[in-house]
Amino acid sequence: MAVITVRIDDETKKLMNEVRINWSEFIREAIRKKIEEEKNRNLAKAILINERLRRKSKGEAKAEEIIRQFREDRYGENRN
Repeated sequence: MAVITVRIDDETKKLMNEVRINWSEFIREAIRKKIEEEKNRNLAKAILINERLRRKSKGEAKAEEIIRQFREDRYGENRN
């Protein structure tokens, strides 16, 4: 298991001692939650980008049509 160190001021430490909480477990869980939030946020961002990219073009030819036209111009209509 890895160890991390966090520095806090004396007043915060005093207040922490007054509350009966397993601070190590609390911090581990807070870190896990933050990681999950960030993953979800990144996933949502990726979905939004994907949706923007998938939107129909406005009158532009599809890639397949452009490639087909290029091949027909280059090789002729009857060659594959």
